[in-house]
Amino acid sequence: MKIICVGMNYALHNKELDGALYKPEAPVIFLKPDSSLLKDNRPFFLPDDLGRIEYEAELVVRICKLGKSIPVRFAHRYYDAVTCGVDFTARELQQRLRAEGKPWELCKGFDGAAAIGEWVPIAGTDDVQRVHFSLDINGRTVQKGYAGDMLYTVDEIISYVSQWLTLRTGDLVFTGTPVGVGAVNIDDHLVGKIEENKVLEFNVK
Repeated sequence: MKIICVGMNYALHNKELDGALYKPEAPVIFLKPDSSLLKDNRPFFLPDDLGRIEYEAELVVRICKLGKSIPVRFAHRYYDAVTCGVDFTARELQQRLRAEGKPWELCKGFDGAAAIGEWVPIAGTDDVQRVHFSLDINGRTVQKGYAGDMLYTVDEIISYVSQWLTLRTGDLVFTGTPVGVGAVNIDDHLVGKIEENKVLEFNVK
């Protein structure tokens, strides 16, 4: 099982991090190891040696069939459900790695850094780009996302990734985070929603 992630896929988040609205020339892709997966509402244990850890709420797509070199027009056949996930990021480490031109895996792939909620079935690509999702921390909404604001659509991402990586049933695609990222702290309570439905809930310890 692969955890495929997309960076810099919402213009306002790009401005939030880099001070400018822009669209990357191609989807920014990185991977997380399967040991980073956090599910079933298990707690997230805050690392004590990675500096500031930030939440990034994302729409996560579940791959449902084997695929390679998938045309965009057929990509909607290769996923069957979505959920709200959290891509945890060691922000200070990421900034240092980016400045040095190094890969992101160390700041993105630590244990528990890919939280996912319960799956919500979908039907077709038109539906997925109309999905709203959100993240609450301690009862306050900190991020709201709309898939229609993605710089690269879910189908474009799947087609792009499949040119290099064979997609397999059960692979996960984190599709990028909207504006509003911030730090998590011990005893925080996180709730992720798809539309108004709670699909994700866990504590930080």
